[in-house]
Amino acid sequence: MKKDIHIPEVKDVYIAVVHDYNENYKVYDWNAYIINDKAVDLEMVIIVTKGYSEAKKTATFRKKIELLPAKSFAKIELLLDDILAINNRFDVSFFENNTVFEKSFEFRKNTINEKALQNIPLMNVKGVLKS
Repeated sequence: MKKDIHIPEVKDVYIAVVHDYNENYKVYDWNAYIINDKAVDLEMVIIVTKGYSEAKKTATFRKKIELLPAKSFAKIELLLDDILAINNRFDVSFFENNTVFEKSFEFRKNTINEKALQNIPLMNVKGVLKS
């Protein structure tokens, strides 16, 4: 039975954590984004996030995006500095051409930092990327 289940591989969808400048407060914030680098739209995108360590656990956060157009991105949430010191997991599910896709993206504790910045596709900014 298990051999008959086909789980399609997720390609060209990423989670990026970007160090954005907050004009209101004149500080830099870490914000998580989902990036659709595909040539097709993603429908009914569900993102479930949580932070955890051996001693701490955050509340589970859920976000729904009805449509994420091809070659676009959307903000998921703000990540406070305390959250960066624990593991952060983003479970993403979406429909592409009436097929459901799922993938987990995990940022290990302390891996989101200024030393880890790299170019982020489509956004033309620097951040930490998981593919």
